[in-house]
Amino acid sequence: MVIFVANLPMRMRPAELSELFSAYGHVSNAYLIHDKETHRSKGYGFVQMDNEDEAMQAISALNESTYCERVIHAAVARGAAATQTQTEPEAVQE
Repeated sequence: MVIFVANLPMRMRPAELSELFSAYGHVSNAYLIHDKETHRSKGYGFVQMDNEDEAMQAISALNESTYCERVIHAAVARGAAATQTQTEPEAVQE
């Protein structure tokens, strides 16, 4: 299951996003979306968890929770993001 996560700190790294969700189960992939021109984070990303029950637990626990003084939002991804896995090298760099 792919999870959409928004309102993330701009300096967050993919490894931090993965660690945040791994408290609820195995994270197979975590990536942040960056602006193509500036390469700066857009403040949102996606987490892929293979176990749907663990993913739903993570969403329930982390949606509207505070992380680094920001209220983050987590939900089941919809559209193209829900069926794709990110494999771009820059998406997983630390």
